[in-house]
Amino acid sequence: MFFDFSTIGEIFSIILLMRDSEFKIIVEGAIAGIPKEFRDRIENVSIVISDYPSIEQLKSARVVSGNATLLGLYEGVPQTKRGHYGIGGALPDKITIFKNPILSISGSYNEAIVNIRNTVIHEIAHHFGMSEGEIKRRAF
Repeated sequence: MFFDFSTIGEIFSIILLMRDSEFKIIVEGAIAGIPKEFRDRIENVSIVISDYPSIEQLKSARVVSGNATLLGLYEGVPQTKRGHYGIGGALPDKITIFKNPILSISGSYNEAIVNIRNTVIHEIAHHFGMSEGEIKRRAF
């Protein structure tokens, strides 16, 4: 999931502050809030929190504009691309949630909670094989 700062007109100059432990609790709450029938199907996924995306992550997500950044990133083999027997002994897929970009677009604590939740759900939707277009159409 990426965010284009040029769409908001004025960029918030102060990043909302939140402790790492608190951010992690909100991410875990977002995962716990996913309906059980979907949560039980999340397989072979490591969900991590990072302060910012790396240059490599920005490139892999094709974020090239100086006005855009990543809020989250799914790296792996979507369930729709796996064979009947899964992917065997493969390393886990990885979902990275980027703390500071999310906080930088959040004007309040409550907005940060919504943005964290939406980013987690968006990246998990990629794990289930949904494209950016499908996610937008379904309003994830």
